[in-house]
Amino acid sequence: MSANTNIDQPARWLSIVGIGEDGIEGLGEPARGLIQSADQVFGGSRHLSLVAPLIRGTARPWGSPFDQSMAEVLAHRGRPVCVLASGDPFQHGVGSLLARHVPAQETFAIPAVSAFSLAASRLLWPLPQLKLLSLCGRPLDLIRPHLRPGARILVLTSGADTPAAIAALLCTTGFGESRVTVLEALGGPRERVRSARADSFSVDQINPLNTVAIEVVAGPGARVIPRVPGLPDALFEHDGQITKREVRALTLSALAPREAEHLWDIGAGSGSIAIEWLLADPSLTAVAIECRGDRAARIRRNAATFGVPDLQVIEATAPQALNNLTTPDAIFIGGGATTPGLIQAARAALRAHGRLVVNAVTLETEALLLNAHAEHGGTMTRIEIHHTGAVGGEDGRFSSWRPGNPIVQWTWVKP
Repeated sequence: MSANTNIDQPARWLSIVGIGEDGIEGLGEPARGLIQSADQVFGGSRHLSLVAPLIRGTARPWGSPFDQSMAEVLAHRGRPVCVLASGDPFQHGVGSLLARHVPAQETFAIPAVSAFSLAASRLLWPLPQLKLLSLCGRPLDLIRPHLRPGARILVLTSGADTPAAIAALLCTTGFGESRVTVLEALGGPRERVRSARADSFSVDQINPLNTVAIEVVAGPGARVIPRVPGLPDALFEHDGQITKREVRALTLSALAPREAEHLWDIGAGSGSIAIEWLLADPSLTAVAIECRGDRAARIRRNAATFGVPDLQVIEATAPQALNNLTTPDAIFIGGGATTPGLIQAARAALRAHGRLVVNAVTLETEALLLNAHAEHGGTMTRIEIHHTGAVGGEDGRFSSWRPGNPIVQWTWVKP
């Protein structure tokens, strides 16, 4: 079979070839031909060494910063270029990045078996039942939302030290009984698979090229993050400035997060709204705006412990802080709504069909929302929550309903 089968040259100038630890031996004739015919072959040093006998053009190891190397790839547009990648280039690989810059009709890709597929086959784990994560250059905290009893997780790591760090995180969050399996250099002559409990993890001399499998076991008091909005207030670090659990659930419902949308959480306090927005789906993004430094620091800590460390935190005062931010699909104002010009700035900033939700605790903010509702429409909702509390003296033998502060919520959708 010719390397140029179904390839329209020179229109398809870029080839992306996935390779495994078995190197040339695991490549078919089309993939070998694409490497041999390329003027420029880009890849990591390990990739280039694995296929060195096939390279007839110039071998180009990735440089730092990576964006510069990407620009070099694009500079050769129209001439034969081959980019090497580990396994499947479109599963947390360079293929996804290249696809943002090169049209499909200019590209031909040949994937190899991914590390996830190899790991699942070694463990006999069905891939559709697993959570697949990449920690390559990303925070370890991303594992946290997926830790639940019985979960199975496969993690692409970024080095030899990551498996031990994962085991330590499992122990500190109450999942020390979980089994951690380290699968090293899968598919090659140095392949090795070793397991240990997280709380007695002693696997050493780990190959930097490894995948970690986690069989999650929750101990007493394990920090399991529920999958619905309205998480317990006690899970958050806060100083009282927090949208309470029941109101938070209603607020998230009004904000109505949809795939790939962006939120502004203004007057974020503890960051609970932005954090629960991000937990709703991994495609969502958010920025939390908080003027107090101690609260901004607290938001960052909460974001880490909830496994959404990508939450952007801006320590500044709105509306001045809103300039030059990514256009939002939804905005929540939990504090500072009476600041002159803030609601107007928020309305102006929203995309068409975007949602603005403002909660009022004080009479002054409530009056402001009544005026906004009269002028612009939307919906007004009054939220009153009662909880039980002990009555009847020191022995507390009886209970009665204790009201919380009523909340007035204005929701407006931009035409």
